[in-house]
Amino acid sequence: MTYQFSEKSEQRFQQIKDIFPDKRSLIIPCLYLVQKDKGFVDKEAMQYVANRIGEPISLAHVYGVATFYTMFNKKPVGKYHIQICENISCYIMGSDDVMRHICKRLGIEKGETTKDKKFTVTGVQCLGACGYAPMMQINETYYENLDLKKVDEILDSLE
Repeated sequence: MTYQFSEKSEQRFQQIKDIFPDKRSLIIPCLYLVQKDKGFVDKEAMQYVANRIGEPISLAHVYGVATFYTMFNKKPVGKYHIQICENISCYIMGSDDVMRHICKRLGIEKGETTKDKKFTVTGVQCLGACGYAPMMQINETYYENLDLKKVDEILDSLE
């Protein structure tokens, strides 16, 4: 069976489709709906989005947006997607130590998912919380002013 919006996502699509005067503006919200439904955005879903928005939006348009923004997962991720900011503010404040610590604790490398599919760890550029560095995002929750003790407490709460 091919992908289609969940009932909730279809309702949301119907609410927003006429709000934007330029159909290109629908690409990001539609990709977000896909990711909420599936957990990631693959080529099949990108084609679905292009078809749902309609002319002049093509798969190439949707693919360009989906691959430009790091907020869209292009492959399945674990139940907890840990995104560690690697931009300059977080790096200076120790995000590389946070990354090493988490990867060592979970027994995986950056970009990998644990065998039980519970955790995926990725590095990302600026999550917009530079004043609270180092920081990470797990699913949609921000964790700021991290140190290794705080990281362990967060991971303990998820395990």
